[in-house]
This record gives sequence, structure tokens and C-alpha cells, in this order.
Amino acid sequence: MSGVKTSGGNAAFHNFVNDFAHIADPNERRRLALEKIDNAPFGWYHVRAIIVAGIGFFTDAYDIFSINIAVTMLGYVYFHDRNSKLPTNSDTAVKVATSGGTVVGQLFFGWIADVVGRKRIYGIELMIILIGTLGQALSGPSPAVSIIGVLCFWRVIMGIGIGGDYPLSSIITSEFATTKWRGAIMGAVFANQGWGQLAAAIVALCATAGFKDSLKPATTAAMCLGDCQNAVDKMWRITIGMGAVPACIALYYRLTIPETPRYTFDVARELEKGAADIQKYISGAYGNAKEEEIKALRDAEVNQAQLDVPKASWSDFWRHFSQWKHGSILIGTAGAWLLLDIAFYGLGLNNSTILAAIGYAGQPDVYTNIYNTCVGNLILICAGGIPGYWFAVATLDIVGRRYLQIGGFLVLTILFCIIGFAYHKISGHGLLGLYVLCQLFMNWGPNTTTFIVPGECYPTRYRSTAHGISAASGKIGAIIAQTAIAPLRTRGCPGGSCWLNHVMEIFALFMLLGFFISFLIPETKRETLEDICERLHGEVNYTRHAAADSSIEGDSTGEKKAVEV
Repeated sequence: MSGVKTSGGNAAFHNFVNDFAHIADPNERRRLALEKIDNAPFGWYHVRAIIVAGIGFFTDAYDIFSINIAVTMLGYVYFHDRNSKLPTNSDTAVKVATSGGTVVGQLFFGWIADVVGRKRIYGIELMIILIGTLGQALSGPSPAVSIIGVLCFWRVIMGIGIGGDYPLSSIITSEFATTKWRGAIMGAVFANQGWGQLAAAIVALCATAGFKDSLKPATTAAMCLGDCQNAVDKMWRITIGMGAVPACIALYYRLTIPETPRYTFDVARELEKGAADIQKYISGAYGNAKEEEIKALRDAEVNQAQLDVPKASWSDFWRHFSQWKHGSILIGTAGAWLLLDIAFYGLGLNNSTILAAIGYAGQPDVYTNIYNTCVGNLILICAGGIPGYWFAVATLDIVGRRYLQIGGFLVLTILFCIIGFAYHKISGHGLLGLYVLCQLFMNWGPNTTTFIVPGECYPTRYRSTAHGISAASGKIGAIIAQTAIAPLRTRGCPGGSCWLNHVMEIFALFMLLGFFISFLIPETKRETLEDICERLHGEVNYTRHAAADSSIEGDSTGEKKAVEV
């Protein structure tokens, strides 16, 4: 029976519902639907996906960068009796609070997205980020709770939202991306971290310039009282609060995306809905397919066969990953991310030294000190961070993820060895050059690939859970860097950095371990997600086999017609 034709579709946005309405075999319908996604040319709907999915990483990086500037401002407002600087423990607590919340969010949202689907919770994590960001911006101390305690509470909440964004944005982008440019599309989503850092520096710089007249009279930190103190209090709230603006813009689009067709087909097992949802996504429309669109496909069914896709369960999860050939991949993605983030977050220990080397640190007056901190960090971001992200985008689908990660870890091992063993022989400008190279090869290598590979190399039913585990391992690495390794910098010289060279040597060891563990991850460039799962996890690729069956059937039909003639 013929299906009902649905409206919509043009030369740019094809109506796939009408294409599939007459297909009776569910396997064939699934093949055609996924083929449309995998072979689609790069288009505006991919750009839209990059922007919507990338907002979370923009906000994540914005927050991490803005709090580094905000702690300087908080010192002037709340810690006059401590030379206008946050105590080391308070500074660490504010920064680690986000990482702690992020671990929780990555594990929880990673798991729940495989249970209830991507669409049902995509957007909730962004609302949590919004609430946490606004809560920080409106925070204040009380007789019972210090400003640090209040900020830590809101940063844990925000961290849970940020954590949820990692697995969700990765797998949603992966499952909607065209095969040829999937690495570039996922890399572009992650590259929004660079723009987030840049935006935070610009917002803080604008806030500083805006209150210049109030800050200028305070030639020393002790003189920052009255108007100066009030101005700095407004500045840190503006700097942090502005991070909520892009999240507000993207919220509608996240709440109205369709379910990813792969989840619909392979986990929810609603074949008609999956085919109709593809049309909604490609056409630029939002939300799930309507009942009449699904009915157009359901009405066309004749003798439907069930797909034999394994069902997700905890027992199946443990059975699957307890096998070395599968578990080793999880060890590779989680272990590499953990080792990378120890050095990625630890590299920030060099910031004060690098900024001093280029003349952007240690200024006595309030305005110049804050202004130079913003400009100095802006220089560091543009010099190595942002170019590294986009070099990765340009080469991921050509060189491959595995080679970029292994090569990146090897180069980083060499760079950290140079910094560590020759620290006292290198000039300030030499350290600046090495710092920029470290940022460049982190982003043009393992910092990007550790995000991408877990979103591609696992079965659909566990893709989000496994990505969440891998990402949480990375944040645990960040916590280790901030709480266990960072204090080593001042060993033997409180307030100084006399052990910083040895800390860099420790990071070199972690990069070497990352180099070796990266051999456990697979190469995933320019393969469909179904081909990857068949190769790595032994799951039958129904899409390819359905194509083969269709080809054989077509040949048989052609031979029959030839005989009749």
C-alpha cells in the first residue's frame, strides 16, 4: 500500500519521507535513510549543528577562562586583608569545583542519553549551565557562608551541566554528520572552546575599559576602596554572567532537535520515526517528526521484519567491555583523555611566568594589572590555542585521528622535556615560544582527538555512556593536576615556583604514557559508524548487507527481464 505524501522539501532540502514511503522492507528503509546522512554533501544544516552543539563548549571554555580573570578581581573586592589576593586553597577550590561537577554530569548524562534517548535530555544540560552561571553572577557573602563557599556551590551545579554537554554534543554531532567530513564537523564543534576563551578575554577587557575612570586612581591594591571596589565587583559579575548569553540563544534549538535516526533505529527500534526524523533534520525544521509523517511510512509496511540489534543492559555492557578487544578501546579513550588533561590543565601553571616574560604581569596599579592580565591572556589564546583547534579541523579527515593523537603526544613529550630539563637556561621569550607550541600541538592533536574518537568508535546503544566515561576520566585528570600536582610547584619555596621545572618533567612522563596508550584506540576516519561497529565490535552492519541484498535482487530482476525479452 502506498504511503501518504507529506509537504515540504526543495532543491536544497530534500523530502526523504516521500522517498521512503513506498519501501516495505524496514532494513532497506533504514539503509536508504542512513545513506542519505552518510553521503550528504556538507551543507548549512551541518553549520547549524556545529553552532548549536558547540555552544556548550563555548560556555565551558568561557567559564574556565573567565574565572581565571575573575579570581584576580575577587581579590580586590573580598580579600583586602590578604593583600588583595585569594588564598591558595580558595583559588583551588573555586577552580576544582567545576571539574568535580563536570565528572558527575559526564557520567550521569552519558548514561541517561543511552537509556531515554538524546533528544529528551538535550537542552536540559544547557539549562543547568544557565542556572549555574547566573547563580554565580548574583552571588554574595553572608555571615554564615563566604563568597568562596557560595561560588563553589554554583560552580558545581554549572559543572554538572557542562559535563552533560560533552557526551551529548559529541554523539549527536557524530550521528548526524556526513561520513566524509565527520571529523571536521566534530572538531569544529569542539573548536568553539577557542572562541569561548577569546570571548571571555574580550568581555573582561571591555568591562575593564568601561570602568577605567573608577580604577585609575587606585595606584596600589590597598587603595582600591569605595568606587574602585564597587567597580571591580561589577566587573567580575559582568565577566562571568555574559557567558549565559550564547547559551540562551542556543537553548530553543537544542530543545527542538529531532531524535538521532541511529538511536531511533538501533535502540528505540522505531524504524518509521527514524526515517521521518531524518527529513526534519536535513530540511532545517526542528522537533520530532509528526504523527502523519510517521504514518506515511507505517502505512507502507508489508510483512515487516524485525532488526536483530542487541538490547542495551548493564549485564550486556559488562559482558561486552569485559572482553579485551572491546575493553581495550575504552581503556585507550579514557586513559588518553586522563593523561592529556593532567598536562592540559597543568600547563596553566606557567601562565604567570609567561605573562611576566612578555611584560603583562605584576603591575602595581589596579587598572593596569587587570588590563594587562586580559590582554596577555588574549595574546596567548590567539598565538597557540585557536590555530591549533582549526589545524585539527583541517587535517582530521585527511591524516586521521589516531596518527594525530599519537604524533601529538610524542611532540608534547619532547616539548615538556625541553621545558623541564632546560627551564633555568631558557629565556622568558624562549618559554613563551615553547608554551605556544605546547598549546598548538595539544589542540592540534590529543585535546581534539580524545573528544572525537569516543563519539565514533562505540555501538549506538553504549556510545553516550562510553563517551561519558572517557570524558569523566579527563576531568579526573584535571582535578589531579589542580590539587595534587599544582602544589608541587611551590615545594621548598612558598609563594614561588622553584619546583616548576620538575612539574614540567612529570608532565613529560604523562605525555609519554599517553603516547603508548594511544595505540589502543582505532582509526575511524571516513568510515560509517555502522562499518566501525562491525569492524571493532563484531556487530552486523545491516545497512551494508541490505545494500548488497538490494543489489543482488536488482541483478536478478534484470536477468529475469532479459530472459523474458
